[in-house]
Amino acid sequence: MRTQDFDFYLPDSLIAQHPTERRNASRLLVLNGQSGEIADKQFLDLPDFLQPGDCLIFNDTRVIKARMFGNKASGGAIEVLVERIINGHEVWAHIRASRSPLPGSRITLGSQGINFKAEVLRRDDDLFHLRFLTELNVFEVLEKIGHLPLPPYISHAAETDDETRYQTVYAKHAGAVAAPTAGLHFDEKMLEALQTMGVNIAYVTLHVGAGTFQPVRVENIKEHKMHSEWFTVPQATVDTIQKTRQSGKSVVSVGTTSLRALESAARNGELTAMSGDTNIFITPGYHFNVVDKLLTNFHLPKSTLLMLVSAFAGLENIRRAYQHAITQQYRFFSYGDAMLISKQMGTIDVNSHTK
Repeated sequence: MRTQDFDFYLPDSLIAQHPTERRNASRLLVLNGQSGEIADKQFLDLPDFLQPGDCLIFNDTRVIKARMFGNKASGGAIEVLVERIINGHEVWAHIRASRSPLPGSRITLGSQGINFKAEVLRRDDDLFHLRFLTELNVFEVLEKIGHLPLPPYISHAAETDDETRYQTVYAKHAGAVAAPTAGLHFDEKMLEALQTMGVNIAYVTLHVGAGTFQPVRVENIKEHKMHSEWFTVPQATVDTIQKTRQSGKSVVSVGTTSLRALESAARNGELTAMSGDTNIFITPGYHFNVVDKLLTNFHLPKSTLLMLVSAFAGLENIRRAYQHAITQQYRFFSYGDAMLISKQMGTIDVNSHTK
């Protein structure tokens, strides 16, 4: 398939620049992947589309302060965005500068009297391997001089409100440079209400990389190279999913990152507890092994995530749903509204409420 097949026009006015006043105050578009039927709901209606015994899978990664500013040895300004933490002192990072630093050179990062030096070890395509020259570990360095890495389509610098709202309420394991945004809609009250009604909750971890915002630039999508991301699917989550399957209930992935972690751990057809790297690239024609329904936000044109949801619900269904969302003035991207999608082979009644 061509990358152009996943393009669409989005007015800038529909790109959400700030979160809603309350986490659960967004809208919810419900899409039946089998019939293509669409319904306009509110996120607070989500429990009406779940049943006791269903299982919600959340990504409990935590966003780190991955953006840093500083200077090269020449004095030129430099911006560093950590893509992935390798160990206590080394990272892979994107670098923005008038001229990219060469391997062996050193850069200084920080401001206001607090700064750290880092050495450029090598470059691999658009990523730089950096080593911080300090006794502090990477997480401590980022906490001291880093800034929250809001997505490139959000025009304002990170504010105090973003420190809270661009993080899920259940975030636990630090390592992501972008939030698993479908989870941003949940507050503690809704999580408690879902568990009270008998919905099971389980967790995976996938440290989201900055590559999630990059459009596919090749014409043939098969030629696209995915950046690797670290993930883990614990045995407890595998056990919960198996019980869900045995009871005939649905596995609902909260976000594309949760789905990618699950499908990465089920590449041989059977879900297995594991940790490691994944560069799984899900496009139309992919056979899903684990997930029945997907809760997700609206994604960028020509993005790998738009290709994923098109594989899940069908390309034509997604095209119509996105056009409907634009016509109905839904809010798009990280701080935007949500979609609840059933797999194309499955069904979801977008009008009746089942419990």
